[in-house]
Amino acid sequence: MTKLATNDPWLKPYEERIHRRMEFTRARERSLTQGGDVPLEQFADGYLYYGLHRDERGAWVLREFLPGAQSVYLIGSFNNWQTMSVWKLKRVDDYGNWEIKVASNALHHGDFYRLFVHWGHGSGERVPAWATRVVQDSQTGIFSAQVWEPEQAYTFRHTRPTGGDEPLMIYECHIGMSSEEGRVSSYREFQEQVLPRIVDLGYNAIQIMAVQEHPYYGSFGYHVSSFFAPSSRFGTPDELKELIDTAHGYGLRVIMDLVHSHAVKNEVEGLAKYDGSRTLFFHEGPRGDHPAWGSLCFDYGRNNVMHFLLSNCKYWLEVFQFDGFRFDGVSSMLYYNHGLGESFTSYADYFNGHQDADAMAYLTLANKLIHKVYPGAITIAEEVSGMPGLASCIEGGGFGFDYRLAMNIPDFWTQLIKEHPDEAWSPGAIWYELTNRREDERTISYAESHDQALVGDKTIIFRLADAEMYWHMSRSSRTLSIDRAVALHKMIRLITAGTMNGGYLTFMGNEFGHPEWIDFPREGNGWSYHYARRQWSLADNPDLLYHDLRNFDRAMVHLIEQTKDFNSLPLTQYWAHEEDQVLCFGRGDLLFFFNFHPTAAYTDYAIPVPEGSYTIALDTDAKDFGGYGLIDDQQVYETLLRGEGDTTTSEIFVYLPPRIALVLRRQ
Repeated sequence: MTKLATNDPWLKPYEERIHRRMEFTRARERSLTQGGDVPLEQFADGYLYYGLHRDERGAWVLREFLPGAQSVYLIGSFNNWQTMSVWKLKRVDDYGNWEIKVASNALHHGDFYRLFVHWGHGSGERVPAWATRVVQDSQTGIFSAQVWEPEQAYTFRHTRPTGGDEPLMIYECHIGMSSEEGRVSSYREFQEQVLPRIVDLGYNAIQIMAVQEHPYYGSFGYHVSSFFAPSSRFGTPDELKELIDTAHGYGLRVIMDLVHSHAVKNEVEGLAKYDGSRTLFFHEGPRGDHPAWGSLCFDYGRNNVMHFLLSNCKYWLEVFQFDGFRFDGVSSMLYYNHGLGESFTSYADYFNGHQDADAMAYLTLANKLIHKVYPGAITIAEEVSGMPGLASCIEGGGFGFDYRLAMNIPDFWTQLIKEHPDEAWSPGAIWYELTNRREDERTISYAESHDQALVGDKTIIFRLADAEMYWHMSRSSRTLSIDRAVALHKMIRLITAGTMNGGYLTFMGNEFGHPEWIDFPREGNGWSYHYARRQWSLADNPDLLYHDLRNFDRAMVHLIEQTKDFNSLPLTQYWAHEEDQVLCFGRGDLLFFFNFHPTAAYTDYAIPVPEGSYTIALDTDAKDFGGYGLIDDQQVYETLLRGEGDTTTSEIFVYLPPRIALVLRRQ
């Protein structure tokens, strides 16, 4: 029996299918590695062979895989973009590899180039699929690969930080919109201006979006065209390396938001019809089109696709020293229908034949490869269906991810705020939603991410405060509505982080309640950058409640990070009173108290907890956090024994004003 089914008896009826999936994955690996003669990590060295390189003699060599091509030319700024015989590639084998070698001085740093490909029914220009530097002409909008060989290449100075036992505290960020100015920010500016903020807050990891080159800025980086090229709109490859290296020097691990679930439909700068055929990388027909995203879906059953994507994983780990990946759109990969319209109400929904075995094999082998290349790597699955085993070990029947995103939690908070009055907030329901997870899989908890901040949705603070945010976030002009929003914003984040079982994530700016939404420049808003930026000055202004929310987030993160083995401390619920709307749970020597009631204050509220003496470690109502300081933070709480013999209980008595949370620490 697999470990997966042993840990979850509900999976026992599907044991045979789990074994079939495991064997299918092993068979796929054997087909890729010549029966095991070639290690998987060597198979993934494609980026060292394909693309533009210097050979051992210093000459330039360019190789690309174009099995459907009849002739291929290298064109660029060095030959006036003309197809010339001297720049014609040779087909070197029956498999479909094309190659050209030119003198060491034929190409120079900064030269632009593309391929001109002839196939049976036409021809066209193509940006090489394995290009590692791709730029867009500001005048024409045309993308080209660029020779990148600076005189002094960047050399990493810092080693990767190790994780230890602390929880993964992730600060999700987007380089381009990280400036307060209405423009695209850069790797260098982020390194100098934003990284210190993240370090000050106490987060130990950053998750960078939109790294892979994408032609449309407004896609948030999810319609990738060049998978091996860091987006040039933010700067150079060396500047990205320096950013990552600097983050490592701060002790931050750097996670890349990796998009292997689909690709942009663009042909010249993308992979669509790369050699004239749709099927080189993608499925033919409806299966190759994502109906919700307007993009193309990879055919993971093709060995060249597996080679391309696995090599891509190794490339980012080795060349840029990323510490791991958040895999985007895993649900879309797992199911033939991309999980659209599925309810996933029973285990049978995960084993009903609608699953893509090739995609499951790819995800499993990607995790195996990543952890072989870098044993300390982090992999996170963005997956909404709840597929069992995603974050379980491969040998036990899982897919090998280290974590999965707890995507139910932000959806729960959104629904609760939208559909239920404050008087109907159930502490039992909140506890259930935050702790309802598979015991053998670690998750990343979060109250909101970039999804809730995009146009068409609302952040938590914007749902709570709405237009009042524009006028009343000053300490001198706050309203009852703002008081409610500020109080619940802190409580929601604290209970979400406090109940985690793997890690916690926040999106850039949300920690201080960044106002409004994110709207990238597009035709519908006059190509404005006004909403694609972060207003850091709001958090820096001590007269504003944004500043206080930032202070609270810092205190919360530091409390968690300074609690030894926080992640492994068991969660124990001590109290959940529906009418009072009070919840209490413990974690090690910490006690968490929440009064969600909008108006009721409780004096000497008795709750059974472990015996001891407690002091306040965190108070959401502290004045530094935008509260009113109703509680004496110097008070020492002593438990009292009640009853006799076997019925003896230890109780603590606390003062709980409305909409407040306390964390007490046992001395």
